[in-house]
Amino acid sequence: MSKDATRAFAPGRVNLIGEHTDYNGGLALPFAVRAGVTVTATALRHPTVHVVALDLNQEDRFPLDGVRRVRGWRAYARGTIAELQAAGVRLPGVSLQITGDLPRGAGLSSSAALTVALCLALAALAETELLNRMQLARLCQRVENDWVGAQTGLLDQICSLFAEPDHAVLIDFQTLALAQFPLELGSHRLVTLSSGERERSARSAYNQRRQECVEAAHRMGAESLRGALIQDLHMLPDVLARRAKHVITEIGRVQQAVAALEQRDFERLGRLLDLSHASLRDDFEVSSEAVEAAVLELKAAGALGARLIGGGFGGMVLGLMPPGAAAPLRATVVAPGPGAHLVG
Repeated sequence: MSKDATRAFAPGRVNLIGEHTDYNGGLALPFAVRAGVTVTATALRHPTVHVVALDLNQEDRFPLDGVRRVRGWRAYARGTIAELQAAGVRLPGVSLQITGDLPRGAGLSSSAALTVALCLALAALAETELLNRMQLARLCQRVENDWVGAQTGLLDQICSLFAEPDHAVLIDFQTLALAQFPLELGSHRLVTLSSGERERSARSAYNQRRQECVEAAHRMGAESLRGALIQDLHMLPDVLARRAKHVITEIGRVQQAVAALEQRDFERLGRLLDLSHASLRDDFEVSSEAVEAAVLELKAAGALGARLIGGGFGGMVLGLMPPGAAAPLRATVVAPGPGAHLVG
């Protein structure tokens, strides 16, 4: 492409295990999928921004300076422009075209893929080196938190920016240490199955879970639930105790999953997926009837383990299929792909 135009791709992600642990200083083991969002940025001669969402057949126009807040998908582009400028990036007027093949509201993090692709394309157009990839991840998180109103952690952004083919990213959210972990499954397959219900992740419900975790940690005298002890759950009222129990045990399951993968113990990995789902359903209460039906469909097809992925309240279910087992016809095989990058 010419120096007046850039194109960036950012993938969605599947989180193998470690759900709702990122904003609690915990551990997670996500990997990038091959589907994602592509943004083409073309410099304009006048200080305006023109955004076209090709998949939605919708557009937005606004001045480069004094970006005003809006609701809906337009908040992502506006927030990204404003946050980049606040970070010192000098942007030209720009035309942005957005397209992608990630289903929205499916638990594959289409929103993080969008902000990451926007950031990469715009940073390349501005020819800036002010921000490294971890700083870009934090900037994208601010867009979600402050412009969209979703109090997400950093899992989706880090995975999209740092993922490598054939690897999962082991993320420690207390230190932000990353380790590329080979995802070698042999003849086993990971598949996703839609519950048929878009994530209602009810932004308000997601934000409420986050606040419950903060309160639980505070009552247990810990900076975050990463530092809380399972034996101290008796200090909490029932709802907070169950939220904290999920996070504490889920962090342990991530560690056990890494060991199971190293030992190629796929039966154990499947049991950990089942335990993760049961905890998300019973203790964190983010499942739904449609999600439960999808989990049962995968298990009936022979999955060694299955669990909801993403924020919950709908979206996708992940299953680990053993050799010879036929996944449901609606299921899609997923494998780790590359992280965000410039195209062309």
